[in-house]
Amino acid sequence: MPRKSSVVAAAAAIALTAAACGQESNGLTVPPSSGDPKICLVMKSLANEFFKNMKKGAEDYVAGQGGIKLTASGIPNETDVDGQVAEVEKCVTQKVDAIVLAPADSTALIASVKKAVDAGIKVVNIDVELEAGALRQANLDVPFVGPDNREGARLAGVELAKVLGPRSKVIILEGIPGAANGELRVKGFKDAIQENQLVLVASRTANWETDQAHSVLGALLTANADVKGVLAANDSMALGAVKAIEEAGLGGKVKVASFDNIPAIKPLLQNGSVVATVEQHATSQAARGIDQAIRMVKGEKVTGWQKTPVEVKTKSAAG
Repeated sequence: MPRKSSVVAAAAAIALTAAACGQESNGLTVPPSSGDPKICLVMKSLANEFFKNMKKGAEDYVAGQGGIKLTASGIPNETDVDGQVAEVEKCVTQKVDAIVLAPADSTALIASVKKAVDAGIKVVNIDVELEAGALRQANLDVPFVGPDNREGARLAGVELAKVLGPRSKVIILEGIPGAANGELRVKGFKDAIQENQLVLVASRTANWETDQAHSVLGALLTANADVKGVLAANDSMALGAVKAIEEAGLGGKVKVASFDNIPAIKPLLQNGSVVATVEQHATSQAARGIDQAIRMVKGEKVTGWQKTPVEVKTKSAAG
């Protein structure tokens, strides 16, 4: 019996020590210390300046905080959903503490997110909101850090309408079908079209890509020579749109509004080819996403939509 009592006492001491290691002074429960928390940031295409900025913002934030191990990855192009699924599942295999995800598709990533959550990994959704119904069906509660895409797009559309005037014909270049942010931006553009009595003659996807936007809009301009404006759901497509407009001999006659405020769009704002874009602060989205992930790893409950700001940029505010 004495031997048994000593074993029980030792076990109790170990349990108390583990419990003490699992608490911070703020009362939040944290995992027993096994080194710095490991965070995966999984983004869309790093060929897009927006996600390059996001990656840099995340790295700068982590460097400033210290004590966080960050792995940041993206996919070759915006439509490579399978590639992004593979990146998320690689993070699960690596047994990271948290994943911060900007999904390429709002429903196709749900199964991978569930796999991560079931493995005890915390997940924070940024930039593109995962589909609410699909999350409920999978019994997942994943916090979202991101902007009001519909309102941002509406504001950009209003700026275009100011330049064009009522009854002007416009075209929308959409993002990837199934991406919530793209769908919301189209709705925002349509809000502006209706509010300002513009005429929508076509709405086509260019899958967020510059080259596709160039070819899609080129064909649309041939069929609709009297178009006066283009609403591009991101700046990468706006770049392709401007090229198509110039090649059609319509430079200065067809104006563009878009979304993201990447560095490459600023000269086009200054020369008037693009009348407005929307700054949605990629760097702060990444930083806030990582911050929320760390809080969750420490045991804090994080839920719902944490809205990040949108800001319209025009020629006068292109800096």
